[in-house]
Amino acid sequence: FPAYEAVRALGPVVKLTRYNCYAVLDFQELGQVLEDWGTYSSAAGVGLINFHTDPPWRPKSIILEVDPPEHNVTRRVLNRVLSRPAMEKMRQAFAVEAAALVSELVARQSIDGIRDLAELYPLKVFPDAVGLNKVGRDNLLKYGTLAFNATCPRNHLFEESMQGADEVIAWIMSQCERQALTPDGLGAQVFAAVDRGEVNEAEAGMLVRSLLSAGVDTTINGLGNALYCFARFPDQWQLLKARPELARSAIDEILRYEGAVMNFFRTTTREVELAGCRIPKHEKLLVMFGAANRDPKRWPDADRFDITRDTKGHMGFGSGVHMCVGQMVARLEVELILTELVKQVDTLEITGPPVRRLNNALRGLASLPLRLGPESP
Repeated sequence: FPAYEAVRALGPVVKLTRYNCYAVLDFQELGQVLEDWGTYSSAAGVGLINFHTDPPWRPKSIILEVDPPEHNVTRRVLNRVLSRPAMEKMRQAFAVEAAALVSELVARQSIDGIRDLAELYPLKVFPDAVGLNKVGRDNLLKYGTLAFNATCPRNHLFEESMQGADEVIAWIMSQCERQALTPDGLGAQVFAAVDRGEVNEAEAGMLVRSLLSAGVDTTINGLGNALYCFARFPDQWQLLKARPELARSAIDEILRYEGAVMNFFRTTTREVELAGCRIPKHEKLLVMFGAANRDPKRWPDADRFDITRDTKGHMGFGSGVHMCVGQMVARLEVELILTELVKQVDTLEITGPPVRRLNNALRGLASLPLRLGPESP
């Protein structure tokens, strides 16, 4: 975040000469970009690779990397699958798992908040809901790490992610086929759109892949970041315990303060001027969600974590037509875990050095040693 402020001091839009792209950091200008998909397109890739000049590293996402009207078709399919009634049905099963897991961890007291909770819970409940095979789910983490690292320069993080990538990608593709999914899960509902003539078989498989990406990686980081925030700011934890109705507000503040996704790219479809900066046609623009969410011009005392803050309009899930399709799933999982922690845990104490999981686009932890202080009988 200090690095964001150093760049912000240069201006709301800057040219990153090393990577031959532009970047937007300020809340107001970033909002303009996300709301104007016609000028700032996702169809040339949401990574640094420009599809106008270079091929994508894997078949492009038919929801994240297409614009309307094509985007409207695929988005409609996933919106139906992740409807409010579907969320309420998932809530019942997810709540049972959350209560059981938190009870088990409270009994242990000393845990790794990432391995034992933030990774374990999403890798259990959401793939179950999708109808995914239970074997090999660790590949979801590897694939997510690769997919988000691939949005940025081909640095050492990307190269490390590519080790064994062929096997991981092959596993993902095979698990997203109709015959590999249970007949009663969300994945089967996506394939029902094939039977209605809305998408073809291959497109349905790609949408299931997108569904998994939307409901696993960002949720894992969101949960881990929630634990990290409340362990660092015990006054806010005690406030949440005193006022559990603030849970949803707390989730939004976590997304603003310590968001899971830091950046994506857009590509200009024409020459445009943004905040006084002229950007030519077909240029890459890095939209820095993490910087916008700490913009002091938009958020008073932006570097303070405050679960009572009015966070309306934060960029934790993006904005505009490409706003995160899986955000309701992520919100549900974090809400249910926080609800159980509030009931069962009095204090969250960091007992060892947290370890960052470095990623070109995601912000999260690889390890968070915690002691869960149980509620007094």
